[in-house]
Amino acid sequence: MPASITPSGPMKDDRGSANLVGEELMNDDLVFADEAAAAASSHPAWRILVVDDDADVHSTTTFALGNVEMQGRPLAFLHAYSASEAFDLLAREDDIAVVLLDVVMERADAGLRLVRRIRDELGLHDLRIVLRTGQPGYAPEMEAIRGYDINDYRTKSELTRTKLYTTVAAAIRSYQQIRALEANRLGMERIVAACSELMALHGVRDVALGILAQVGRLVGQAAEGVLCTRDTGHGRPETLRAVAAAGACRHLDGRELSGPFARAAERTLLTRQCGAEDGLLNLYFPGKAGRDFVACIPFDRPVDELERRLLKVFCGMVAVCLDNCELVTHLNKSAFHDPLTGLPNRTRMVELIDALLASPRRAGAVLALVDLDHFAETNDALGHHFGDLLLVSVGQRLKSRLAPGLEIGRIGGDIFCVLGEADAVQPAQVQALFRESFRIDGQDVQVSATLGLVRLNEHDGSGADALKDADIALKRAKSQQRAGHFYFSRSMGVEIRERVRMMHALRSGFQRGQLFLHYQPQVDLGTNRPFGAEALLRWRQEDGRLVPPDRFIPIAEYSGLIVEIGEWVLRQACAELIRLRGAGHRDFTMSVNVSQVQFRHPHFLDMLRRALDDTGAPPEYIELEITESMAMEEPALLVEKLAQVKRTGVSIAIDDFGTGFSSLSHLQRLQVDRLKIDRAFVTEITGSARGSSIAQMVVQLGRNLGLSVIAEGVEDERQAQILRQLGCPLAQGFLYARPLSPEGLLEWLAGQPVTRAA
Repeated sequence: MPASITPSGPMKDDRGSANLVGEELMNDDLVFADEAAAAASSHPAWRILVVDDDADVHSTTTFALGNVEMQGRPLAFLHAYSASEAFDLLAREDDIAVVLLDVVMERADAGLRLVRRIRDELGLHDLRIVLRTGQPGYAPEMEAIRGYDINDYRTKSELTRTKLYTTVAAAIRSYQQIRALEANRLGMERIVAACSELMALHGVRDVALGILAQVGRLVGQAAEGVLCTRDTGHGRPETLRAVAAAGACRHLDGRELSGPFARAAERTLLTRQCGAEDGLLNLYFPGKAGRDFVACIPFDRPVDELERRLLKVFCGMVAVCLDNCELVTHLNKSAFHDPLTGLPNRTRMVELIDALLASPRRAGAVLALVDLDHFAETNDALGHHFGDLLLVSVGQRLKSRLAPGLEIGRIGGDIFCVLGEADAVQPAQVQALFRESFRIDGQDVQVSATLGLVRLNEHDGSGADALKDADIALKRAKSQQRAGHFYFSRSMGVEIRERVRMMHALRSGFQRGQLFLHYQPQVDLGTNRPFGAEALLRWRQEDGRLVPPDRFIPIAEYSGLIVEIGEWVLRQACAELIRLRGAGHRDFTMSVNVSQVQFRHPHFLDMLRRALDDTGAPPEYIELEITESMAMEEPALLVEKLAQVKRTGVSIAIDDFGTGFSSLSHLQRLQVDRLKIDRAFVTEITGSARGSSIAQMVVQLGRNLGLSVIAEGVEDERQAQILRQLGCPLAQGFLYARPLSPEGLLEWLAGQPVTRAA
């Protein structure tokens, strides 16, 4: 007999009642649904497959369960009269909930074999299988349950009407729960996959379109509807604007919403709940800082419970995606744009320069840095708010008045960047923009600008390197003339790179102990007796080569390393003085050079006191040398600083005297102890009346002010003789000794007359 399907409803049994239920089938009490109600039910029926080679079993089963509703749904019966028929039917039919399976059919174990094939070959693991047997001995209950994936085992004699109902109802409940769990699992997998796809998108609009597409997949339809948010960027917070739109709503993309979509979105934002009404599925996506999103999707059927739960989870997870997307968008803008002016920042300008360098347009392109002159003074005088407004105005003027194709950026502080064709990036054109004053907070402010420029066709490096080169040119321009300009050249780059290389080498060399001191003796010109020495810094690199001081000391000052090196020099000189005194040279003065950077350091006095205290050097035998140019800067501050130094007992000498323009009144206020005649005048003393005149003037000035005078760079006896005639009392130079190592100085002193104070 072929397999068949019996619809829900009463079925007449022409062959009489079956043995499986006996007389109890007619006596048990069951509750049946009203036929009209069953017919009106909108839910699909539970499908029950009866597998038995006895036709009476089929008829009595359908008679017993006819018109019964379980979980609010009717039953529909399918019939198979052999294991093979059942297997074929299961292979082609979907959504069968329960199989009532006879164990013994064409074979004694036909039912058990079918169980195995259902699970292993068809993979139907949700399907609930209830074994029924009239011959328990062929398949003992415990062994069958233990060895096969079945859900219940009943003998036909015990399946009364009530027990049959209970067994099938329990199996259907189990099937329903398993299917719900599986649907939830699959739904969650779809949600996770959807969110993963959304996280891979860039930009709020792309994510919004992705959300509409993913919602369509979850509810089984094409992408449709709009995703919107309150538009706060146009001064009307009540306005709703579509971030993205899809399907038949695509024309609303980016537009303000009105009509049903706007009303539905407003209700959803107010209730902060997902829902469906008026043919729209409305999904709420909470955001941070009050920026919430709503998706309004045309939907023409009710949302079932599973879809509702999945959409709620989806909305929660997608809200995080939207927040992250907005955060990434904000960070991206912050990473590549200046928050004050809105112009591209240094990072973005490097990208633009790199792109230009990689294109044929580099041949005619120029990069310019525009630095506002004396902006710091304006900021200090008028306040940072005023300064910010000025920077915004400068950026707007550069953007609006230079050629449209140029890239304008602000790379930091008061430095702007202009990038583009050389014809449009002309220094005269840029600086002409600053001839007109800027109107800031009701005030007219006049500022000028200095430019550093790089021709990109002459540049070999990256965008970052080009900015560095432009900065080098800018510094050169500022050092020559404010409101001017300078183009970078390769020689400047070599010079700067060599300076940087030497700066790193100097720092490393200092840490490795490559720096050391030599000492040049100072003598009394009248007696040729030594009275002191000047400590001179030297640097010998690992390869044994000496780096001239005039090369590395300016770099040490430029880098600030001179502060640390200077403190070390001071300590070494003080320690050497103690060793000399221990060797019997009690009236010996140690002279130490102090750079401007070191002297103006706020902790210089602390460094000096620590060096004296830690070494035990007597301050009255320590002399600090400062240059005349230092003495001329900020006289009031210098007078106070020198007074503090003098209170330690240390004396002060002005080095290179005669090269600057010190006023006599200023010199008197400084209260220095000694003047040093610069070696340039000593060199000219034998061949130039000017050299002799300056030397004579310094000697006379020292005598009038009660200051000691020493000439440096004395190399021959003729120079020494003239200096004696001019009345100069002290000297140092190659005539007496070259700079000596500590050991060499002791040996040299051992062969000289006894030292005395000078």
